[in-house]
Parts: sequence; structure tokens; C-alpha cells
Amino acid sequence: MNTNPDTVDLSRVHLVGIGGAGMSGVARILLSREATVSGSDMKDSRPVRALRSMGAEIAIGHHAENLELSGSLPTVVVTSFAAIPKDNPELRAAAEHGIPVIRRSDLLAELMDGSTQVLIAGTHGKTSTTSMAVTALQGAGVDPSFAIGGQLNRAGTNAHHGTGDIFVAEADESDASLLRYRPSIAVVTNIEPDHLDYFGTADNYFQVFRDFAELIADDGVLVACLDDAHTADLAVACAQRGITVLGYGTASQTRSPEVDRLLVAEVTATEVLAAGTRVWLQLRVPRGVGSTEESAMSLDYLVQIPGYHMVLNSVAAVLAGTAAGVDPEKLAEGVASFAGVRRRFEYHGAVDGGRFDGVKVYDDYAHHPTEVMAVLTAAREQVLAEAQGGKVIACFQPHLYSRTREFYQEFAQALSLADACVVLDIFGARETPVEGLTSRIITNAMEESVTVRYEPDMSAVPETVASLAGPHDLVLTMGAGSVTVVAPEILQHLRENTEQAGS
Repeated sequence: MNTNPDTVDLSRVHLVGIGGAGMSGVARILLSREATVSGSDMKDSRPVRALRSMGAEIAIGHHAENLELSGSLPTVVVTSFAAIPKDNPELRAAAEHGIPVIRRSDLLAELMDGSTQVLIAGTHGKTSTTSMAVTALQGAGVDPSFAIGGQLNRAGTNAHHGTGDIFVAEADESDASLLRYRPSIAVVTNIEPDHLDYFGTADNYFQVFRDFAELIADDGVLVACLDDAHTADLAVACAQRGITVLGYGTASQTRSPEVDRLLVAEVTATEVLAAGTRVWLQLRVPRGVGSTEESAMSLDYLVQIPGYHMVLNSVAAVLAGTAAGVDPEKLAEGVASFAGVRRRFEYHGAVDGGRFDGVKVYDDYAHHPTEVMAVLTAAREQVLAEAQGGKVIACFQPHLYSRTREFYQEFAQALSLADACVVLDIFGARETPVEGLTSRIITNAMEESVTVRYEPDMSAVPETVASLAGPHDLVLTMGAGSVTVVAPEILQHLRENTEQAGS
């Protein structure tokens, strides 16, 4: 199998799994650049239909003959080595015809070549921060190209071929594919062990970020969250080799002098409101790369999406745009217009009237203990800001057997931030089920003060939630698997059964 991206002709591209969040994005950019695009996926979907409307030829199901959907064989085939098995018939056919097969990250690197590359990395917050950076730049009058792992709520898209020279993209570490990029500006939001099914050890996971930082151009910039210890260590190492570091974090944090010298953006205060979080930010940034002169200013803006983690993501977005030469004040105005990303504290609706009056239903992609804790903390803050006495009810679906076994105690601790919790069975995704391992490993470890329901039957979740819910509660579905389909079902069930009493 030829996987050398340096010899790739992008005139006719075939994407296996074209409907996925990442694949559909690069397909959209290819079509905007007038390439011939074909692809396949296991099911029809909104992204597939959108790409067809743009001119892509797409088949449902994977078959060798799909390579000729556009009338001739493609010049390159793109796949995800993690999601698509090597014995896929289209990949086998590509090998038989001598067609290069590359990863999505290889293709994205080719698409970004020649641009000011802004790459957003980190264990948590990549999609939200990338989306905020794009929205901030657009709000400042810039038209960047971008590729995001989720869809911007306002734009309704996950990728765009812009007219400017800035290209913003999410850099995924889960399979080390971020090492394919050569960032002009790199953002690292945080570093915490994850994807140990791939990396094996925490240090191997940390190493991929160290290797990524080594790829930053000599005249490039690292934007780093100094509230996170591992990211702060990375920032110090980059500064020592001469990379410009723009550190951000909370003003009240205690740091070493070596780390504190890198802090250029301090969140000095926040106020949680029903409409979001108001942020006060002190900013001092170099006037240019290598300059010893600084520009200092105070920014005051609103972050519509709840949670302090979103506040930090907004600061990273402002700094990334600033490093690209855009006015920070205009970037802050752009961030304030950020309406969120699908499956990141995504609002599905509320119940109006009856016994469940005021119940609001949200959905989130959180699938790591730190993410679950951050999202539930945000949910708690929102309920308190609304001051109507509601509870927080979490519906959580663990993702991967390996992650559940590794972090079940941390999941139990994070989920205990809810008033009540419904835990679904494990979504195995690419993993083979582990005999005897179920979500009970989490529920058995949860605090007794939390009302917990283990519910292996997904179809029963709406009724289970109804037995727990009362007026003005906040219901939050969480996980990286199929749980996302449950949020609208819960909302519909509550609206249709308003006569049932909550407990």
C-alpha cells in the first residue's frame, strides 16, 4: 500500500467513510477547489446529502466498483486507518490498481500547504476551541479556511475553503496523526492521558505532544494553557528552544516563575449569567514575532456556552487569532457571537407547561472523566444562575471498554456532580466486548448521595428520566457513541407526558 503523500495527485479523490465529521470536511474543501470527489459510507446522512448537492458521487456501502463512481479511477484514496478496516474492498481494489492510499491527516496537510497554519491540539476542547477561533476570525472580518471535527451551529458546516491565507484545523492526537502537520501557530489546550488503547502508556501519550511541538516552525508561535501542568511544561520547553509562547490562564493560579513569565493572557474575573459567562481578560502580547515591545489591553466579552473550560477555550481562540496578526478586540467581539458546536452542550429544547415545565435538554460529546466533570460543573452553574431550583440529571454512555476499565473511578467521581444519573451500557465502538465488564463498574463506585439508575435498555431511558425529573431541571445526555439520539427522544417524552410527577 503506497502511503507516501508527497507523490499524491489531488485531481480525483475517493474518500472511504466520506460521511464522517472529518472526512466530509476535507471533501467539502476539495469540491470548493474544483477537484473531482467520490466516496462511500455505510449509511446515508445529512453530510452525505450535502456533499452530493455540491457534486460528489457517493455510494452507500463499500464495494470495489465504487472506485469508478466518477467515471474513472481516482488519483488517490483517502481513509481513516483507525475507523476503516484494512480489508475494506475499496482499499484492496486501490492496492490492486496501484492507487496511493493516504490518511485524512495527510490530505489535510496537503490542503493546508502554503497557508498560515493554525493547528488546535489537546486532550480536551479541540473542537470547541477550533470553532471559536474560526468564529473569532470571521467576526474580525477574516475569511479563513477551516476543518473542524464538529459542525458550527451558526454556519451549519464543518469545513470551508476561505479567501484568506489563514487555515484553522483541529489536530487529532488519538492516532498520532497530528504529527503530519507543520504548524505556524499551534494551540495546546491541555494534556491528560487518554487513548491508552493506542499509546499503551501515559508517557507515550505525552510524547506525541512533545513531538508535535517540535514541528512548530522556528518563527512560529505556541499558544498554551498554563493552568494545565503538562501543557505548562511543554510551553517552557518550547520557550527554551526559542519558540514564541503565548501562555494563558487564570490570574489566581500559582505558578513557578519560569512558567509565569510566559503568561500573556490572564482571566482576572468571570460572572456566570443565564446568557453565558462574562469574562474580563488582561492581555499583553508582543507587537510581532521576536519583538520585545508589548501591547497591553483589557478585554470584556461574553461566552455564550456555559463552563469555565469554555472561558479558557475562548482565550486560546483570541490568542491564536492575535498570533496570526488580527486585532484582539475584534477577535473578542467575534468570540462573543460564538453559538456553539453540535454535541458541545448543544441545546435541544425545553418543556413548556405541565409537571415538567421548564425542563431543558442538552447533549454533549463528553466521554473522558475530565470532560464529564467540566460539563456537569457548567450545567450546575447554569442551573444556579437561573435560580429556579432545578436539578441536574445526567444520562451517560461510557465509550470504549478500555477507557471505562481504566477510568471507572474517575467517571464515578465526575458523575457524582449530578443530582441524578442514568448510566447506559458501554458503547464499544471499535473494541470487542470484554466479558463481565459493564457500566455497573461505574455505578457501583458512585456516591450514595446521587440517585443512580443503571439502564442497559436505551429505549427505556426517556421513561427513566421522566421518573427522576421535575420542573426546571436540566437534563444532559453525554458520550461519544449512540447516546446522542436519546436527547430528542427524552424531550419528546417529557412534552407528551407532562401529567407524570417527577420525584
